[in-house]
Order: sequence, then structure tokens, then C-alpha cells
Amino acid sequence: AMICLKTGDAGQDATGREDAPDLLGQIYTIPYQVLEPDLAFIVDGPTGAAGYLLGAKDTKAFNAGLAAKWYPRLRAQVTDPGPDRARWSGSDWARHQIHHRDFTIPPALAAYPSHGHIDLLPQARGKGIGRRAMAFLEQRLAALGSRGLCLEVMPDNHNALRFYRAIGFAVLREPGLPDHSIYVAKRLTTAPEIVRTGDRVNGGR
Repeated sequence: AMICLKTGDAGQDATGREDAPDLLGQIYTIPYQVLEPDLAFIVDGPTGAAGYLLGAKDTKAFNAGLAAKWYPRLRAQVTDPGPDRARWSGSDWARHQIHHRDFTIPPALAAYPSHGHIDLLPQARGKGIGRRAMAFLEQRLAALGSRGLCLEVMPDNHNALRFYRAIGFAVLREPGLPDHSIYVAKRLTTAPEIVRTGDRVNGGR
């Protein structure tokens, strides 16, 4: 949850923005540990834990689990701030998302049934760690039978978009995708081997 907060503002530290910092982890990381534990990893960097790597083989099934098991509990704990964004402050955007999460999957993503998330702390970026971690996730998903992987990126996260393009992901521009985010995707076949120890991914030194 700490890494999620430290990278929660388009890859930058969101600590000063949030008044309920734990909500980011409740939305973006902890559900994977509960619903997809075999695809939830800590990424090791030169000085220890440097990020996380998360995936879901079947986004449709994962979203069904969120809707049935995860979000009802969150909604019972969090008050909806209402639709007027001008009145929002702090973590109200997250509170609103909890109460109004859309679990439908755009048809344009049908060829990419799996999805993933990766976030690295600044000290781990630019060292090849993210590239090796994503190769590991691709390999794991391909071994499970997935034929395609997509990731959602905020439009202002230009560093992330450059990174995904550099490792072979294409930006999807098909009709029906949401305007508030960008999807990058890749067909899966095989991926390079990468060392795995327990529930941690060794990004190398």
C-alpha cells in the first residue's frame, strides 16, 4: 500500500494529495493479493522492495470477484461524496470510484483477456528492473494460457507510455475505449526467463 501511495499520482508521490491514503491500496493492490495471489509479486531492487507487479489472467472473472466480494465491503466503510466534483477534496475521487466502479470490459479488449499493473519507486526506475518484471509477468500469463495482456495508463503518465512502447506494447485506439485513460496491449506467446523467489520478483542488480 505504501508503494501504491508513493506512485499514485501518475507515477509520482500522492501522499500530499490524499486524506485517506489507504484507499489507494484497497482499490489498486490488495484485491490482487486476495483474488489473484499467484500473480501478485513484490519487485526487488538494489536496496530491497522497489515496487509491485500484479496481474489477472481473466479480467472478466477478476472483475466479477471485485463486484461480488471486494467492493461491497469497501462501500460499507466509505461514504459516497456525491457527483459534484467541484465539491470533492482529498481522496473523494477514490470514494466516488468505490461507489461507482464500472466493471464492464470494453469489447476492444477482447483479444487481451489478461491485465496487469506495475509500479516502481523512483530509485528503481531506469535500471531495467521494470523491463525484466514485465517479461516475467508475460511469461507467467502465457504459461497459464493467456493470449494477450493489456494495461491501463493515465494519459499524463508519459514516462509509463514510453516504457510500454519500448517493451513492445501498442497503444490501442479502437472505438469504445474510455476517454479518461489509455490502454496498451501485447499479444502473448513466450517471454524471457526471469528469476523468481517466493512471492518476490528479482529485478536484478
